[in-house]
Amino acid sequence: MNKSRVDLNVLSSWDAFFKSASAGVQPGLAYQSPPSLTSSGYTLPAIDITSTTALAQTSDVSAVGHRDIDDHLSVQAIIRSYQVRGHLVAKLDPLSITSANIHSPLHSGTPSSPQVVLRTHKLVYNSPYLIRGHYFASLDPLSINVTNFDRDGAWLKVHNLEEKDMDRLFKLPSTTFIGGGESILPLREILKRLEDVYCQHIGVEYMFINNLEQCQWIREKFETPKITQLSVEQKRTLLARMTRSHKFEEFLAKKWSSEKRFGLEGCEVLIPAMKAIIDYSSEAGIESIVMGMPHRGRLNVLANVCRKPLEQIFAQFSSLEPADEGSGDVKYHLGMSHERLNRVTNKNIKLAVVANPSHLEACDPIVEGKTKAEQFYRGDTQGKKVMSILLHGDAAFAGQGVVYETFHLSDLPDYSTHGTIHIVVNNQIGFTTDPRVARSSPYCTDVARVVNAPIFHVNADDPEAVVYVCTVAAEWRAKFGKDCIIDLVCYRRNGHNEIDEPMFTQPLMYTKIRKQVTCLDQYARKLVDENSVSESFVEELNDKYDAILTEAYKNAEKEVKMYNK
Repeated sequence: MNKSRVDLNVLSSWDAFFKSASAGVQPGLAYQSPPSLTSSGYTLPAIDITSTTALAQTSDVSAVGHRDIDDHLSVQAIIRSYQVRGHLVAKLDPLSITSANIHSPLHSGTPSSPQVVLRTHKLVYNSPYLIRGHYFASLDPLSINVTNFDRDGAWLKVHNLEEKDMDRLFKLPSTTFIGGGESILPLREILKRLEDVYCQHIGVEYMFINNLEQCQWIREKFETPKITQLSVEQKRTLLARMTRSHKFEEFLAKKWSSEKRFGLEGCEVLIPAMKAIIDYSSEAGIESIVMGMPHRGRLNVLANVCRKPLEQIFAQFSSLEPADEGSGDVKYHLGMSHERLNRVTNKNIKLAVVANPSHLEACDPIVEGKTKAEQFYRGDTQGKKVMSILLHGDAAFAGQGVVYETFHLSDLPDYSTHGTIHIVVNNQIGFTTDPRVARSSPYCTDVARVVNAPIFHVNADDPEAVVYVCTVAAEWRAKFGKDCIIDLVCYRRNGHNEIDEPMFTQPLMYTKIRKQVTCLDQYARKLVDENSVSESFVEELNDKYDAILTEAYKNAEKEVKMYNK
């Protein structure tokens, strides 16, 4: 059979492949992109594909590309590490007793910072510090027991980022908002912004939530640059509310020094925190709020949140006979229901505090039931008119089974009240028991994780951080109709009650507390230093509320009967 040559039109890419293959090159190396396939018209230089040097050069270019991709993935892993475990190194304790466990290989005696992160990058970037940090972090004032962090596997791959990489630019992923309007930032700035968001006075636990929209919403609320800053007017309102909270307790301590009242000293910020939630909720359309709480701070809440007349509160210290039915109870167990004008929103709002016995957390299901009933009779099927707020102590929140049971009712159609805001007054002690021997979990709030409720830990000596967190919590409840938790990490200035002497059982903690400057004094000094208020403005606030208290005290002496209702 005669063979004749046939000319065929072959694509240039296939032509290059066949020529290389005919020359003995392996099929995997035989292909080259032709000039016509490049968008810029740039022609690739001819290289001898059989040359060892050429192959080495190609490998070097590929290695550089892979390194760049790996570094970007490493930065994304770092960002996620902060989002997942940044709260473990946040400065939450106003007493500064809590610190990284000294047995941890990361313990350097210095707080978290971009420099510390880089210096320990072989540990931090591979994520045992932030991803597995809960195995060896100390999360209570007296240092919790260490758990072996190697028990469930080896350390992750070390990310090869060094000091020279700190000023390299990296593209931010869509799962972070730290860039604001920028999509590319230097590594140094990325770390700084992450530190500012996750490792200061707010610790955000939310990455366990299995809903992307909710996680993204929380990220945006905390990661957006400068989003937590308050206006000067908001700061002045906050200072006024702090003054009322502090001065109320101070007045009671002066007039009835030997009476049990379960004061709020050490967590006076609770009052502006609750008022911030009420302000936003009222603006969003809420008309009635049902509240439940333990004894600590109840008198202050009745006076400065519900606005129960001060004369009636002071008269309760006089052991007057009740003028209505019922035998009554001690003053820090009783509740009230009252409708008043919210001066921020200029709307009327009904506030009810249910009575609570000595059995802590017993009122939780009562509050939810009362809220559900009121929603039912108002035809409020989405919880847009009536809501609930529950206050807790740290020891009771972790220790009482009714808390867990109530959480599990929160999303059931026949029981849901469409979101409860929980505020934990976490004074890091339960009566005389410290957390090391009180619970097995790192945080007292861990029980809330079972219902995918976000947990906002916040240093109670930073009032601006507290108010911002409370506003976010109110927004969360209004938008998603789900529970959330505010963990106010504070301290208890006195003993379990005003008669107890805590130095017998917690000498180290109370030596520190005795030296602690009050939150009001710290915040007033901060505002004066930044020229938000003047010294005379602070004095005027103090004098004005002192006069109100003194006048109410004089009027209370004229009372001859008290009312339980």
